[in-house]
Amino acid sequence: PPGTLCRTKPTDLVFIIDSSRSVRPHEFEKIKVFVSRVIEALDVGPNATRVGVVNYASAVRSEFSLQSPQSKAALLRAVRGIQPLSTGTMTGLAIQFAVSRAFSAAEGGRGSAPNFKKVAIVVTDGRPQDGVQDVSAQARAAGIEIFAIGVGRVDMGTLRQMASEPLDEHVDYVESYSVIEKLTHKFQEAFCVVSDLCATGDHDCEQLCVSIPGAYRCACRDGFSLNSDGRTCTACNGGLGSALDLVFLIDGSKSVRPENFELVKKFINQIVDSLEVSDKQAQVGLVQYSSSVRQEFPLGQFKSKKDIKAAVKKMSYMEKGTMTGQALKYLVDSSFSAINGARPGVPKVGIVFTDGRSQDYISDAAKKAKDSGFRMFAVGVGNAVEDELREIASEPVAEHYFYTADFRTISKIGKKLQMKICVEEDPCECKSIVKFQTKVEELITSLQQ
Repeated sequence: PPGTLCRTKPTDLVFIIDSSRSVRPHEFEKIKVFVSRVIEALDVGPNATRVGVVNYASAVRSEFSLQSPQSKAALLRAVRGIQPLSTGTMTGLAIQFAVSRAFSAAEGGRGSAPNFKKVAIVVTDGRPQDGVQDVSAQARAAGIEIFAIGVGRVDMGTLRQMASEPLDEHVDYVESYSVIEKLTHKFQEAFCVVSDLCATGDHDCEQLCVSIPGAYRCACRDGFSLNSDGRTCTACNGGLGSALDLVFLIDGSKSVRPENFELVKKFINQIVDSLEVSDKQAQVGLVQYSSSVRQEFPLGQFKSKKDIKAAVKKMSYMEKGTMTGQALKYLVDSSFSAINGARPGVPKVGIVFTDGRSQDYISDAAKKAKDSGFRMFAVGVGNAVEDELREIASEPVAEHYFYTADFRTISKIGKKLQMKICVEEDPCECKSIVKFQTKVEELITSLQQ
């Protein structure tokens, strides 16, 4: 259950939510779901995290304050009862209200206590009808950490004027209210003090994680030994090496944005770093797609990690639509063909990366990829559709699909993928092969004698 593995920092948290006339009633319900999901993950209580909600349009209304009953059930009931105001968009006025009233001691604020944080989460979908820059600076100077979430046709400059530094951690954008719930995980993590890194899965051990006070160490299962990097394991020292044909299928649609496309390149090279690249071990290919499909380089074209990573860095951004089905068909028909460097009998792995809903049909190509014996991983960011990711991913699906709301956290997915794409060797199988090989060599030697 939320909070069991993660204690949240004692915080005075105030949501400042836009309910102007541009926010339709069904969209406002999505905001309430988002607020509820964040609250569900908090350690709520009078001496833990306190929550308040400020609702605004042309006027400002305090829905409940930091001194309201602070049980989780009471807060969730109060959120369900919030109604939209449906007038203008006075965002600056709402922030001013938060500074002077919502975080005040009279309303339950604990700003004078050094151990308590003050956090405001602003959700808006439009351009404010008043100024936000000065009042936001005043709020930050008062020790309030501001997260700004923009939806749809929001003015991004306004979000940056409101948010705390660093901006890339405090400004978020979603295309519509229907996907705002995907930001929940980011805020659950933002308020989290991890007490057991192994239990929460926030580690990079390949096999076993052992908790130690405030940290962890990695270990290996029987039959494996820990490598010098302190996190990966090797089966049967001196055993057989693993060959692998790996192709990345990367979304280059315009919704990704240039700065995020650079993060995707780093994500690719993070995984390449974990491979042993050679003619007899791992080969890497790269395909980018948007409204069309473009092979950046085929399997085996580059023979070293250095050359692969250089080619990835040079990749230009296509910046058009999102034809994921067409890209999957290309992967099946061309990427893993012998003419494009694929080796017979070598395991085939595809990593599909996307940030939005496909504009074409993916089911047939996704099924064909898996039926062909390819091991398919699906990685989604932002507005990616999780049902589509599951359809692309191999079984067991939970181990082959990943989602994050934020491009900045894809490196964590990269760590998990590094561990999963390698073809694991059964230590018993490895020992039996070595034993069989030794026996055969002894028989051949005796026959020759």
